[in-house]
Amino acid sequence: MIEVKHQYSLKDHNTFGISATAETYCRITTIQQLQEALSYFKNEAVFLLGGGSNMLLINNVERPVIHLDLKGKEIIPHNNDEVLLKVAAGENWHELVMFCVKNNLAGIENLAFIPGNTGTAPIQNIGAYGVELKDSFYSCEVVELATGNSYTFNLAQCKFGYRDSIFKNEALGKYAITAVTLKLKDLKANSSYVYKTDYGAIQSELEQLPGELSLNKVAQAVINIRTNKLPDPKIIGNSGSFFKNPIVSRTTYNKLKLEHPAMPHYDVDDQNVKIPAGWLIENSGFKGKRYGDAGVHDKQALVLVNHGTATGKEILAVAQIIQKEIKKRYNVTIETEVNLIEN
Repeated sequence: MIEVKHQYSLKDHNTFGISATAETYCRITTIQQLQEALSYFKNEAVFLLGGGSNMLLINNVERPVIHLDLKGKEIIPHNNDEVLLKVAAGENWHELVMFCVKNNLAGIENLAFIPGNTGTAPIQNIGAYGVELKDSFYSCEVVELATGNSYTFNLAQCKFGYRDSIFKNEALGKYAITAVTLKLKDLKANSSYVYKTDYGAIQSELEQLPGELSLNKVAQAVINIRTNKLPDPKIIGNSGSFFKNPIVSRTTYNKLKLEHPAMPHYDVDDQNVKIPAGWLIENSGFKGKRYGDAGVHDKQALVLVNHGTATGKEILAVAQIIQKEIKKRYNVTIETEVNLIEN
């Protein structure tokens, strides 16, 4: 049986620490409970809550909130040097990464210390330091909200892009992801694995750490970098990177480079270039700026923060000020990476 609660505070269920409430809330720990909840709220549009790490609650949530808190991990033999790891949606992502490191399973070590739960990772196609979820993704299990039926989506069906997937587009609001299966290299079976250490500050951080190159060393380097740059949501409310890094044409980038020689970039392909949104924001004077209790982090301009009692609307207003200035100054549009929850 599911337990339905009313006027339930979501303050502890979103990493921004926004004081918003759910008119109706229930926590589910099994697929059967999820199907029961969907039947209970039949004909109502529900809001699926995971770890609360990639969202900004702009208002109270009027829709029924279903908190997906499914747990469990299963290692499945796949071939000589790879395994499949099936992970329930409610498992903490960083804890999963460290589980893989401990068990010599390679592929997601660069994604250490990303907040949130595993079930939301495919929605965003989370990525960091030259690695994206899609690089290790095998499949995910979903429950269709309208029917309660279960399906499996493979890699191609998820239509992954940069911080994008089918779940943010044509499948938006149609499915609950209940489990994710990753295909990982088993270093106990084959140690010839190529680490990705050429993105950002990983290489320089690795040089400061003792010992041979290993999964643990790469994960620790990422943890160190993220700890130094990104605030802990338990100390100051935030949702990590608030904006996507914009991708522009090479022609556009070359024009910007003439005006701003120090502008960094990453090649996407022959035609397109990615510009760090954090650099654009910092060089527009926003780093560390406060608007009441809403503001921009003083160490990483890509992160918006709640200094105490900021509302979702106040944080959104700061984001819009930044977007408008970047467009005016560079003629570049920066989009939010965080999901904006309006009702």
